[in-house]
Amino acid sequence: MSISPSGASPSTGGWTTDPATALRFDVITLFPDLFGLHLTQGVTRRAFESGQVEVRLWPLRDFADDNYRRVDDRPYGGGPGMVMLVEPLARALGAIRSARPDSSAPLVHFTPTGRRIDQGVVRDFAAGPGAILLCGRYEGIDQRFLDRHVDLELSLGDFVLSGGELPALALLDAVARLQDGVLGDAQSHQQDSFSDGLLDCPHYSRPERLQTADGVDPVPPVLLSGNHADIARWRRERSLELTARRRPDLIAAARAAGALSPADEAYLASLGL
Repeated sequence: MSISPSGASPSTGGWTTDPATALRFDVITLFPDLFGLHLTQGVTRRAFESGQVEVRLWPLRDFADDNYRRVDDRPYGGGPGMVMLVEPLARALGAIRSARPDSSAPLVHFTPTGRRIDQGVVRDFAAGPGAILLCGRYEGIDQRFLDRHVDLELSLGDFVLSGGELPALALLDAVARLQDGVLGDAQSHQQDSFSDGLLDCPHYSRPERLQTADGVDPVPPVLLSGNHADIARWRRERSLELTARRRPDLIAAARAAGALSPADEAYLASLGL
């Protein structure tokens, strides 16, 4: 993805998009090359190549105003690290808003202090017009820019990364796989973990009987039975058990939302969970 030196006209990588229908994400980043392979590899590339999800990269240094292309400086009050400056970010944001058909797209900042990304967040983005993704680096971003411009802060979890590019890539990947036709089988993402509030069940493939150092490890017989009702019940019970043991908070949330059937509750009770 090459981008013009002015930063005013970023490339979409050579594929055709329909501005009226594309789910568009504009990414402000110091490291646009981190996105290239992800957008052209794997099954989700279908969403990016087809234009179902349009991604435009905006290198922040293109909006610096000095010969050194400086976008950061020392923090007031002292301390370690550098802080990203307001002016280059404001210029980049202004250029993006001028270039987008919907100038009101939300600006998303990735930070450990943000809301944790979950499947509900992903679904909301997948159903919307897209967003502007701000990938911070160094010690952080001048708070005055965040206070004035950021609409939503998101986090991958309770840990610290070197920048916002990885969370941005995670969000783009999760959104892309929800687009029609991307996974090939329309039911694939419907059976994912969190699609119904629970963790996914285990999956098996060939060989039917796996030879191991501890003996034969077979596929569960119910999956070979051909009885679709029994298979569906087995998968539901494995999903319930796995979720109850590893993420009881999800069981509590599903129960509060009325998403557990009497049969679900009876099975959980039989496990003592």
